[in-house]
Amino acid sequence: MKRIISGVLVLGVCLTPLTVPLMVRPSWRQSQNLQMEEIEQLIEKAKQQTRQGKHQEAIEIWQQVLTLSRQLKEKETEALALLAIGFNYKNIGRNREALNFYNQALAIFLEVNDRAGEATTLNNIGLVYNSIGQPQEALKYFNQALPISREVNDRDGEAATLNNIGLVYRSIGQPQEALKYFNQALLIAREVNNRAGEATTLSNIGLVYDSIGQPQEALKYFNQALPILREVNNRAGEATTLSYIGGVYNNIGQPQEALKYFNQALPILREVNDRAVEAATLNNIGVVYRGIGQPQEALKYYNLALPILREVNDRAVEATTLSNIGLVYNRIGQPTQAISNWEESIKLILEMRRGLQKENRRKFLDAKSATPIALISLLIDVNQPDRAFQHTNRITTFDLADYTRLINAKVSNPQAQQLIDQWNQKNEQIQFLYRQFESNPSDQLSQQINAFQEENNKLAEGITRQFPEVAELFETTLTDIEKLRSSIPAGTVVIQPVLLTNVKNVPNTVAIFIVTKDQLSVIKNPIDPTEFDQLLTEYREQLQNTGDANYIETSAKIYNILIRPVEDKIKAFSPKQLSIIATGKLRYIPFETLYDEQTNQYLIQKYPINYLTRLSSRSLNLNRETVARNSLQKGVLALGNPIPRDPQNLPGTEEEVKNIAQLFPGSESFFHDNATLDKFKTFAPRFPFLHLATHGCFQPEGCQKLGMKANTLLFADQQLNIADAALLGLQNTELLTLSACQTALQANSNGEEIAGLAYIFERAGAKAVMASLWNAEDNTTKDIMIQFYQNIKNGMSKGEALQKAKLTQIGRHPYYWSPFILIGDAR
Repeated sequence: MKRIISGVLVLGVCLTPLTVPLMVRPSWRQSQNLQMEEIEQLIEKAKQQTRQGKHQEAIEIWQQVLTLSRQLKEKETEALALLAIGFNYKNIGRNREALNFYNQALAIFLEVNDRAGEATTLNNIGLVYNSIGQPQEALKYFNQALPISREVNDRDGEAATLNNIGLVYRSIGQPQEALKYFNQALLIAREVNNRAGEATTLSNIGLVYDSIGQPQEALKYFNQALPILREVNNRAGEATTLSYIGGVYNNIGQPQEALKYFNQALPILREVNDRAVEAATLNNIGVVYRGIGQPQEALKYYNLALPILREVNDRAVEATTLSNIGLVYNRIGQPTQAISNWEESIKLILEMRRGLQKENRRKFLDAKSATPIALISLLIDVNQPDRAFQHTNRITTFDLADYTRLINAKVSNPQAQQLIDQWNQKNEQIQFLYRQFESNPSDQLSQQINAFQEENNKLAEGITRQFPEVAELFETTLTDIEKLRSSIPAGTVVIQPVLLTNVKNVPNTVAIFIVTKDQLSVIKNPIDPTEFDQLLTEYREQLQNTGDANYIETSAKIYNILIRPVEDKIKAFSPKQLSIIATGKLRYIPFETLYDEQTNQYLIQKYPINYLTRLSSRSLNLNRETVARNSLQKGVLALGNPIPRDPQNLPGTEEEVKNIAQLFPGSESFFHDNATLDKFKTFAPRFPFLHLATHGCFQPEGCQKLGMKANTLLFADQQLNIADAALLGLQNTELLTLSACQTALQANSNGEEIAGLAYIFERAGAKAVMASLWNAEDNTTKDIMIQFYQNIKNGMSKGEALQKAKLTQIGRHPYYWSPFILIGDAR
């Protein structure tokens, strides 16, 4: 039950993990010195402010302690003040400041040989790194702290560190390693009779067993923790554990037992004023009632949860709750209300998604994918195809924007980049605050998050107004359908297949949108998602195996699913160009190879085919006739075989580059040591056609055989990270051709690197990108490339030129002629 659409059992907080506490243990000599007395008073006041969650006030007081301790040259007091300041900075999400003060404290503890203080500081540094999504760095510091705690015989500190290590391993998906450390911590907690620590560790163990699908083991540990939490009067922990137990019972199909525990938790949560977990528990009760066929009762609890979630600013659970409310309305036959709640949920999801750190984004997207699918499917069913396509296009665009953030892609305008960097830094702070809120919710933190979020939203709006070219990195609003359609060139038909699958209570279909300058329609075609996925995987393998003759049969099956249902609509428009917007694994399928067994033709024999990353007026708004005329006059910049040594040697590309350059007067070509990045930067702005016959690596794990990192292009002197594409001066580029790139083809890949590559170069100024889905045989590549440019010289559009070049090889296996695809404007 991990998809929003099926009702995630969400708890707003986890049990607070054991951490090494901030220990103020001044050891100064007994003195009547008034300054020493003042320091003592300040420390007590600062500790009180910290306990009350008044971290900014506490920082100001600790700064006074720091100043006085330095005046008195009390090194240990200075170190403790630095440690305390760092601790309070961490609690307000300012991690850089926290690390700065922690590191200053660490240096002094090392200087005065205070091993306990050293261990405490190492733990606190580890906690910061864990909270900012750097688990390996966190482990490094925890593992330094552990032997020191043992050396000074700090058993509580040792247990706390073991717990912290366990929590990191749980967060990075190593449950068995987590259990190893939690079990060590549990033994120590029992040995030193730390009942509160024992209960926390038991619950942590229970959470691990729940995550690995061992609910009975999870219940065993939760039920051991529960009486101890009652014994130590930890009412908040008791309520949270009751909610955990309820969640397990619901997952194993015992809804009435789940309700019993949720209803025990609810009054305690109200008693301790834990609003965040109260809201999550109300939401979970709603999930149970929906699951047992009582939608009206479910709606009651969801609506009780919603205002609380907004009050405490828990946007993640708010989005889940809105989605759940939409499910109920859909189930009881009120589609308008369902659509309204799902749209509100998706708006929140997109706002959260754009602020996530890259390490967390994919997991988040996977968890939140069901609501958009349900919404698009319902909009089609209630005859709102325009609205359905608007949502489809927005999600497609945001996937691409996410990819640019995933590789930290730059923008060309330095002023815009500076503001984007500021926005990213503020988002980082907001994420830290959210993590802090999840472990220790408070009204003050909620207010801080709201203030930071409002400030950053205003910054994003300002960037969007001042620099429209980067608006897609921030926008969450729907683009007007008329603007989307108006971006389509005359004579072009756009097709976008969208998989609406694997969502509970949503029939498995592929929705095929057909969009022209004047019309939009959509057809749903039922599919078996598992069979279709296997079909795509099999076909990709067949396309790359010249000895496999069965590709025709597989190709025909895919044609019948994706093209046959809309074939008549396509024909009715008599298109000059067929543009495909592919998402997910469909990005790896060259649609030109799809085979019509009724006419014995490939799709490319019927139409020129190109691909679009999404619909956007910004990428298709130039006077193309002027550009085309200029293109014939200015020629090609071509670089080939920059490193003529194995394993990077590409000898066949040299003749390819020479022949292409000869076609256009005024062209420039560079080979071997001359094919440098500096040469490319110098000459690229002068030419509309840029041809790079070099290796490009776009596999997420890099290309080890070539010695190349992911998302790079090979030049003679260095590798270019495509994140810097916007700095290359491509504003006059009609076409960038990459004739030897390698993209990912693993079964679990979703094609983001090939679409992201094109999107990044498009944002950098290139009107179109031609790249390969796999490395084909050199001579065939050379022949197709030369023919393509000859066709361009003869006045054909890019789309028609590529079609005609491929048709010269149509009698061969598609392995040879289909890998090169044109992404972007085909005119």
